[in-house]
Amino acid sequence: MRGVILHGGAGTRLNPLTFSGPKQLIPIANKPVNVLEDIRDSGVRDVAIVLGEIYLEIVKEYYGDGGRFSVKITYMYQGKPLGITHAVGLCEDFVGEDSFVVYLGDNLLQQGIKRYVGEFIQSDYDAYMPF
Repeated sequence: MRGVILHGGAGTRLNPLTFSGPKQLIPIANKPVNVLEDIRDSGVRDVAIVLGEIYLEIVKEYYGDGGRFSVKITYMYQGKPLGITHAVGLCEDFVGEDSFVVYLGDNLLQQGIKRYVGEFIQSDYDAYMPF
């Protein structure tokens, strides 16, 4: 299974917190919202991060190649915000024929996604949206 993290968007509704960095890395309880760790904890080790048109270097500096998070990261560039389906579509070659999980980079789920990934893997579903 592969992971796709959508890490674009300007975060204008969170100004002034997003004047100097992406909304996905705003610290909550002294730690950035880090969905990468949540994906990793669900068993996914190969992850694409889809970047928008701002804060690219900050995001890449934070995540790097994924090694410190025990995952492998591939960066995809969406540029202009053209929507979630466009961003996911950019990952078609990355995903190939594998199953994959899409995670919005600014989501904060108290119990994570491990349970949902497990339910999907155990099912015969083509897609699964538990919320």
